[in-house]
Amino acid sequence: MAGDMLKGKVAVVTGAGRGIGRAMAIMMASQGASVVVNDLGASLDGANTEGTPAQEVVDTIRKAGGKAVVSSESVVGWENGKRIVQAALDAFGRIDIVVNNAGILRDGMFHKMTPENFDAVIKVHLYGMFYVSRAAVDHFRKQESGCYIHFTSTSGIFGNVGQANYGAAKMAMLGFNQSLALELARFNIRSNCIAPGAWTRMIDSIPGLSAEAKQVRAAAMPPESPATLATVLASDAAKNVSGQVLGARGNEIILYSQTRPIRFLNKKSGWTPESLAEALPKFSPLFTEVASGKTISPWTPD
Repeated sequence: MAGDMLKGKVAVVTGAGRGIGRAMAIMMASQGASVVVNDLGASLDGANTEGTPAQEVVDTIRKAGGKAVVSSESVVGWENGKRIVQAALDAFGRIDIVVNNAGILRDGMFHKMTPENFDAVIKVHLYGMFYVSRAAVDHFRKQESGCYIHFTSTSGIFGNVGQANYGAAKMAMLGFNQSLALELARFNIRSNCIAPGAWTRMIDSIPGLSAEAKQVRAAAMPPESPATLATVLASDAAKNVSGQVLGARGNEIILYSQTRPIRFLNKKSGWTPESLAEALPKFSPLFTEVASGKTISPWTPD
């Protein structure tokens, strides 16, 4: 055991068989948490199962002196979500942390994207997030404590070619996160998002990079970086942190700004299509200034 930052806490980590999820489960256990290692063992596109990665993670944790059990349920489905949470209650008697990390990829250019591939990605990332979070919330409310950590992506925050389905699901997580943080604060329940920068099999699947480039990036962006951030967010050291979107990439920890109004157009007499069309060119330089972080003053044409 490496520390006691999460001593006495019980964590459910979905998608914990490989990559960031695996790193999180092992690190949280090393800090004293009892961990439900949830992983279906699915292929990258979610279509097939591939071995028993969750059991391998549990074996690693137990060998190091930690406590962990396997959950092989899919995150898709209300009954599945309840069984994942129940695994924590049955094994350890409580639940304190839910990490929504499970995900699949069905990438493709939008004009070729099938409804089935859009639907599958939304169901795993967004619906799965809902099912597991919803199954835990009654227990969190009863004990008046709890922590949600949701893994979003820069593909949602900034967009990415070939990932309309994935980006849509990951951006929706931000709205979900904000609502949970606001609604559940009075029960001492926190909710935060992490947009990770780590080299995993998901990132490795992106075409166009040489083997040498992949090796360099893998060394610079290990999964332990976002795992460290998640472990701290789950601990009492972050008891006042909620409703945030953070990132971890190599040695960098990132705090993302969140959507807010940055300038208003106001016309006392009201807008017509003609008057707005005339005013908009004066407004449009802002579109290229947003990324600079400038403070924009209010502006009215009359």
